[in-house]
This record gives sequence, structure tokens and C-alpha cells, in this order.
Amino acid sequence: MMQKLGNRGGVSRRSFLKSASALGVGLAMPAVISSRALASSGEINIMMWSDYLPESFVNGFMEKTGIKINFTGIGSNEEIINKLKATNGEGFDIVSPTVNRNLLWKDLGLLQPFDMNKVPLEKVNPAMALGETHWNFEGKGTFWLPHIWGTEGVAWRTDAFTPDGEFPSYYDIWDEANAGKTMGRAHSMMLGLGLGLEARGEMDAGSMWSAYESPDKMDAVWSRLTEIAIAKKPNIKLLWNDADTQKNGLLNEGVIVGQTWDGPPIALKTEGEPVMYRAPKEGALAWVDGMAMPTGAKNIDQIYAFIEAAYDAKLAGEAIKTHGYNSPVIGADGYGGEVYAQNFADAYPGDALAKLNPWPAEAPWYSEKRTEYANKFLSA
Repeated sequence: MMQKLGNRGGVSRRSFLKSASALGVGLAMPAVISSRALASSGEINIMMWSDYLPESFVNGFMEKTGIKINFTGIGSNEEIINKLKATNGEGFDIVSPTVNRNLLWKDLGLLQPFDMNKVPLEKVNPAMALGETHWNFEGKGTFWLPHIWGTEGVAWRTDAFTPDGEFPSYYDIWDEANAGKTMGRAHSMMLGLGLGLEARGEMDAGSMWSAYESPDKMDAVWSRLTEIAIAKKPNIKLLWNDADTQKNGLLNEGVIVGQTWDGPPIALKTEGEPVMYRAPKEGALAWVDGMAMPTGAKNIDQIYAFIEAAYDAKLAGEAIKTHGYNSPVIGADGYGGEVYAQNFADAYPGDALAKLNPWPAEAPWYSEKRTEYANKFLSA
């Protein structure tokens, strides 16, 4: 079993398997928004991943609470940190860091803890309620709540690419056979390349995860990895930075296979496009994105109304129909419909859920070094 957050992983593989399989257990709760929330008015300023708030959720939230959402879309955790650093924590009521970024946020002083008496955490799968354990900074309380989970794996055009077997490989993105027709995001596709090389016996098993242990180990692994990535860079057609770029690559840019988040290709698949998403044989990279409250948040009542809506099984279930990710809310999948269920089965067939690789916790030194290596690749 994988190690816990703060060492190897944000969630153990066993815990993630439990959470993924248990989301449909129990009766789905009916849509209920408290009288406090109904009495709320005004606006809420949210900075969140670009495709996390589909129309169905925004409209449902507005109808139930009268609160207008002012939305700022982002495509990386670094954007959240940089924007809040620039404003000293002002300007936003909710932001959406990924669970494994806790070590980066711990000493920034840009977040404040939630009043857990106002959070219906009992509606969330316990395996993903990781805030108290990993985001309780200096014993001051819970600074993070789970919102959406998903994976990064491999997407492809079913009319132009066929995996070698049931599962694709991260190495498919770098393979000469697909040269000029692939895409990925610099830092994560480099990690994927390393995992693919390990599977091929061209790097020592466990190399990529050992890089999280110390700066010296990271330099030993990533210096070689970067050389290989630069040599293979001409094979890459497109570098994406958000959900729309991924969709456009598969639809309009001639990409036949790419390392992507699960949501964008699954959304295309749901719309009838010839696109498939699947966990690769090396194991999909799993993540849980959350909700956090900046120190300069102004609309406090509206924040808790939003959390209450986010943890409503019906609203969360309607949202996953559109964005293609998964909800930690118990019973949400019951509202996702048959298409969602089929997409989930297609993405994680066989033992794919047992092979999930939760993103490891990132120390500040790791994040800085990874950016340096990714920039070296990008500028080559």
C-alpha cells in the first residue's frame, strides 16, 4: 500500500479505491438548502478550475439562494497561489487548491480555517475528507474541504488511435509512432514519461516517486528525465494549460492521443465525439480538488451557502453529468445517470482503480525544482 500524505501520497491507494467504490453506497439525500442559505443574498467571488461550475450547478445555486457567482477560472495550482499573493489574500471568497499542495500553503498565511459547525461534512465520503488530517495548520482548524476528484491519464481519438491492449500507456504520448499528434501539460507529462520509461524497463522502478524524497534524489532523476523529454519534444504537437485547450486539441488540432485530465475528454465523449479516456497501465494520477477560504474573504454567509450547495447530492450529481469529473458527495453518482456510470466504467476497467497513483504531497523545494526542469523542457 502507498504511504500517506506528507510522504508518498495525498491519499493511499487503498483509501482512494475505497472512496471511488463507496460513493454510490447509501441513499442519496434530497436537495435541501437551509433557511440561513435561503436568506442569503448578494454575491460570492470564486476562483476555481475552469470547468468546475457548469450551468446546471450555477443556475441551481442561484435559484435556491439568490446568490450570484462571480467566477474566475484557473488552470493550475500555481495560478491560485500567485493571484492570492498578489492581492495579499483579498478579492476571493473561495479558491480550489488540490489536496497534495498543503505543504505549499502551510506557511503562506493566505487562508483561514472554516467554521466546521457550518459545514455538512457528513455528506462527504470520509476517505476524501482530508482537511482535518492534512490541512490543519498549527492546530488552528480545517483549512480545506473536498469538492471534486478525478484523475490524469490518457485520452485518444477512437477513429485515429488504438492502444496496444486494453490499457494505453503514458509512453504513447512520446512514442515515435504518434509523433506530431500528441499533447500534454509540461510537468505532468514529464512525470508520465518517467512512469512510462519505468514500465518499459528504461528507468529503475520507483524512480519518479523517489524524486519526492529529497532535492538530491529529484536532481538525479529529473536531470536525466529532462534530457530524454527534450530529445523527444519534437513528437509533441500541443502543450495544454486548461480544460478548453485539451478539448480543442482533440477536436481541432490533429491530436490523436494525449495525457489529459479525465473531465475534458469524458465531456467530449458524452457529447458524442469519437473520444475515449482511460487510466493507463502505469496507473492514473489521482487528485482531490477542494475549497479553501482566503484571509480576505468578505462574503462569509455566502461561502457556507455555497459549501452546502456543493454537498447537495442532486446538484453535485447534475454537475458531474457535464464536467466529467467525480464528486466526493455520497449519493451524487445516483444523479449522474447511465452515461456517467458508463463513462466511469470505461475509464477504470478491470483493476484500474486499484492502480491509482494519488499525487504525492509537494514540498516547496520540489515544486520549485519541478518548475525549473519543466521550463528547461519548454524553452528547449
